Amino acid sequence: MKLYFASCIGLFAVAAAKRVVVNWDLSYISIDRDGHSQRRAISVNGKLPIPPILATIGDTVELNVHNGLDRPTTIHAHGLFQTNNTHMDGPAMITQCGIPPGDSFTYMYKLENRGSYWIHGHQAHEISDGLRAAFIINDKPNEHPYQYDEDYLLTFEDWFKEEFADRMYQTLNPKESFPPPHGYASGLINGVNGNVTQELKFHPGKTYRIRLVNMGDLNSFQFSLPGHDMQVIEADGEYSVPYITDGIDIAPAQRYSVLVKAHDTDAYNYHFNATMHANFIPASPGLTPRVYTGNIEYNKNSPYQDTRAFYEKPDFKWLNDIEMEALDGQPAMIPTRNVYQDIGNKLYNTGQHLDHINNITFAMPNVPTLFTALSMGSLAMDPRVYGPQTNAVVLNYGEIVELTINSPAQLPHPIHRHGLTFQIVEYGPASTPFPIPEKFQNIPVRNALAAPMRRDTMSIPEYSYIKVRFRAVSAINILHCHYSVHAAIGMDMVFIEGPDVLQKTLRVPEKMYEMCRKQGIPTTGNAAGNKGFDFTVD
Repeated sequence: MKLYFASCIGLFAVAAAKRVVVNWDLSYISIDRDGHSQRRAISVNGKLPIPPILATIGDTVELNVHNGLDRPTTIHAHGLFQTNNTHMDGPAMITQCGIPPGDSFTYMYKLENRGSYWIHGHQAHEISDGLRAAFIINDKPNEHPYQYDEDYLLTFEDWFKEEFADRMYQTLNPKESFPPPHGYASGLINGVNGNVTQELKFHPGKTYRIRLVNMGDLNSFQFSLPGHDMQVIEADGEYSVPYITDGIDIAPAQRYSVLVKAHDTDAYNYHFNATMHANFIPASPGLTPRVYTGNIEYNKNSPYQDTRAFYEKPDFKWLNDIEMEALDGQPAMIPTRNVYQDIGNKLYNTGQHLDHINNITFAMPNVPTLFTALSMGSLAMDPRVYGPQTNAVVLNYGEIVELTINSPAQLPHPIHRHGLTFQIVEYGPASTPFPIPEKFQNIPVRNALAAPMRRDTMSIPEYSYIKVRFRAVSAINILHCHYSVHAAIGMDMVFIEGPDVLQKTLRVPEKMYEMCRKQGIPTTGNAAGNKGFDFTVD
């Protein structure tokens, strides 16, 4: 099998590798990515889009990052399990200090899971400025649970004409309306304008795996392939029982794989559809939603099949992950602890509208949370030492947690938990004392099947709650909304998992402490860098 991303990349070359070395030199470039606007962006080795990282389960990926930017940066490998490796997870001031400008750092990833992932900046929300790439972890030879002939990768991005810092200034400026006037992004597929992406070549009778990776900042992508049957076999790196669907609405940070059987004849070519949308932004013709089409080419001399009737059929089926089942058949875990969270937005006396979880708007600590957990002894089990604004929840190692997130809002939220996947066990109507618009009333309760699907990014629908379950490990795992603006204005919290175990088992490289010292950031003490519960700051 081969993985295709704009051009052919052979996976056989990495299948037997034990260590995959990737070198990233970050720098700014001026680029027009969508054919509409030139702007500053972040490149890797002078290039954008950034080539995908390709490896095989069991490999170790060595990612050498040199920061040629004018500010600190970190890198997060989204969805990778980080067993005994939480210091390599990447969120700034949670598991590390940023890599200072002009400095370098090496991330080491021990690949425990297979599937479709991505990797991106995790400081200053550099996703929006181009620092994002696919990360594909292949099965070992002869260990594929599904058989297919070729492997295609489609990455989706929204691209704004403004840098993220400019968008944030407008969002946080109390003199501006909130939400600010909507900026309209362009859609990119495999790094280029979605309407000019390279065609997918099909051959009669073959079976194709198509990986769908939304690396977007704010927009979802609705993907469909008229004239073909799609079997979903993966969500966020976890294999599923085959799930037949007509369309998939892919929220930011989510990934899927579908199997598609080619027709027995090359008499017709076809189009695939990727509609970029944010349904909380009012529709504006030509601006949002934006419809992108790509080509499925059987024979360059064949005509394209008219598939308009596909979208008009009354039984058109959209994927619903509560209806999916994990391929390994793992039943729902029995929780030993319950955690409840309300998410939303509120107006502060500064005139700013900020997001919150349980009425706490997240703020970065003065000491990386991991370093607090490692340096506070028995007090590391007390959530107060992590500071009130980190919204920390301390979990015992091995606890099985049922997390309920209540979202009484007229927009969906893609919520990502770092470190491991969770089981999706229930959706239902949000609890709120305020009136709910008629179109969102009577939302049903939906429960998982016998083997709940696992994933790492949940999409909570409008005016809904979700229940997920996971087993606590020994790690520091941030949970946040994957709309970059929402994460930036406070929709974040931190799970402190088994800190007593971390103190006995984790050894952080000296280089990580050195990067903090270069920036005057303390590496011991509570969230303020002090002893006990003293949070005074100079």
